[in-house]
Amino acid sequence: MYHQPALLHECIEGLSINPSGIYTDLTFGGGGHSRLILEKLNSDGRLIAFDQDEDALLNAFDDERFTLLNENFRYLKNFLRLHKALPLDGILADLGISSHQIDTPGRGFATRFEGPLDMRMARSRGVTASQMINTYDEEKLRTVFMLYGELSNARQLASVIVGARSNPITTTTELKEAIKTCIPANYENKYLAQVFQAIRIEINDEMGALQAMLKQSTDVLKPGGRLVVISYHSLEDRLVKNYMKTGNFEGEQEKDFYGNISAPLNPITRKPIIPSEAEMKSNPRSRSAKLRIAQKI
Repeated sequence: MYHQPALLHECIEGLSINPSGIYTDLTFGGGGHSRLILEKLNSDGRLIAFDQDEDALLNAFDDERFTLLNENFRYLKNFLRLHKALPLDGILADLGISSHQIDTPGRGFATRFEGPLDMRMARSRGVTASQMINTYDEEKLRTVFMLYGELSNARQLASVIVGARSNPITTTTELKEAIKTCIPANYENKYLAQVFQAIRIEINDEMGALQAMLKQSTDVLKPGGRLVVISYHSLEDRLVKNYMKTGNFEGEQEKDFYGNISAPLNPITRKPIIPSEAEMKSNPRSRSAKLRIAQKI
């Protein structure tokens, strides 16, 4: 299977679908969420899907109500305007990485495979993981590993990488070999996952794209429209939670002249929805999923 979506039915329920509405799936992947949205739309409904990964295009549906764009969701507003799909009734974003990307050795996302250090979501553009590892200075590497990997020994890790790259580091195995002295005993898998996560977030500018999308979401949704987001690590979840609650990423509540909180969204979920024990058992990659839902005021 290309990708088994997490919290599938909870997401669709969260969208509260109007059969004749316009929706967007910002992370099409294998099309699991999109397929269920289309089932709930009538002949007047529309679904615009985004995926920057060219591989996802092979999963497109032959349905006149459906459009799949090979674009980054950070350009959400421009492309919806281009396709005359405004305003929206709902937005769905299942953040992070797909099973297909992890399970394809040639993409370089997985710690368990030998493969080129690539990690680009869109393989036709941007800097590869190898280029980043071999060109960033020590301070810049330290910042990436500290911010996006939340690694306590980020300084040591950056120093070791800089010292090891007299011969360019070009594969996942070469990277693991170069940093083996930094890996805490009994924490190899978790530590490597955090290292790879940090690199992936940096080269794909995932935090920048997420912030751009969240800011645009309130412009493109109609009043009463739903924003449904699944995140997989605390960095993403914090941005989503703060924006849904306050309309900014710091989580600071701003008040109008009368003392009312002025935020464009009303959170439907006070606490995130997480997968059931049964789902986590059948789809272990859903374990860290957190679903938040908000409605445009």
